[in-house]
Amino acid sequence: MSNSNHHFETVVIGGGQAGLALGYYLAQYDHDFIILDASERVGDAWRTRWDSLRLFTLAKNSRLPGMSFPAPDDHFPTKDEMADYLEAYAERFDLPIRLDTTVNTICQNDDRYVLDTDSQPVEAERVVVATGPYHYPNIPKFAESLDPAITQLHSSSYRNPDQFSHGDVLVVGTGNSGGEIVVEIASTSRRTYLSGRDVGDIPLPLTIFGNRVVNWIFSWLTGTVLTTDTWAGRTLKERFQGGGDPRIRVSATDIRRAGVEWVPRVEGVTDGTPRLDDRRVLDVDGIVWATGFRPDYSWIELPGLSLDEDGYPVHNRGVVEGEPGLYFVGLPFQYTPVSALVRGVGRDARYIAERLLAAGDNEPRTRSHQNVSRMED
Repeated sequence: MSNSNHHFETVVIGGGQAGLALGYYLAQYDHDFIILDASERVGDAWRTRWDSLRLFTLAKNSRLPGMSFPAPDDHFPTKDEMADYLEAYAERFDLPIRLDTTVNTICQNDDRYVLDTDSQPVEAERVVVATGPYHYPNIPKFAESLDPAITQLHSSSYRNPDQFSHGDVLVVGTGNSGGEIVVEIASTSRRTYLSGRDVGDIPLPLTIFGNRVVNWIFSWLTGTVLTTDTWAGRTLKERFQGGGDPRIRVSATDIRRAGVEWVPRVEGVTDGTPRLDDRRVLDVDGIVWATGFRPDYSWIELPGLSLDEDGYPVHNRGVVEGEPGLYFVGLPFQYTPVSALVRGVGRDARYIAERLLAAGDNEPRTRSHQNVSRMED
């Protein structure tokens, strides 16, 4: 164990579900690690989402390793319930988290990594980046040319319909966030538009998702068939990278029943108003850009890290082969379609923990006959 408060065997950057799941496994062993997070409280990334947000998976499937979600199996947790669950999770397993700590850069000094933070540098033998896939709002450049009188919000800044006047509202992006937000705004009797290619709905009977058979089938598909090791999994990953994820809870039928007008893609601006692919212009008072996020790993100043064409790290199940000692957890489709979700992040966290622990002499703290390859989920 390190005797320094700024030198550790492993530093985990990010105290969300990915970092906490990894911490759960590392905490079972005599491993010297710390989790750094920029938030004031564990779970704040969820607390700042829109007011009515609920998870797209049931409570039964919204758990991290070692701790069930404290709600009935058929309950869709609210964003605040998930935030409180993550905070309780960190407390239950006494995970070493340093909050209010932003990592500005990672560089290498001889045989160790140096992390520049707002307070003091932190050194580590290994680093795991668990900052998730949501870095910077992805808003088209032409949005700057829109009339300043139009209220523009990215989905990450949207809280409720009261942020807009009583005029018309356009939601751009047809995935889960866009679908749920546009239906909520439409319920306030405003004229609403939804712009973009329909990404489709997942034909999954979520009302019976707690059923053992359905749950087993889903687990089998995401655990065996749809992984980056298989042709089917790689094909699905390419499809996800090419557009938004399919909607889970709000369907195209629900959107149209709410009175939403579905319009083509927004391609630009004419006289300060949004212009569609069909050359039509929309006179709206508000826009929600449910257009996702773009990654930014420019703060990782390591020569062995390469980025793909979408800006994400090149890796093998979270292991950066060109930069030994650097790992990732919580990337989109890191290994399966649910890698970035609460439901699926535990598997990837366990895999990375195995790699970390195999690199050192680590013995279980509380289990006398447990080895790394048999970690409990």
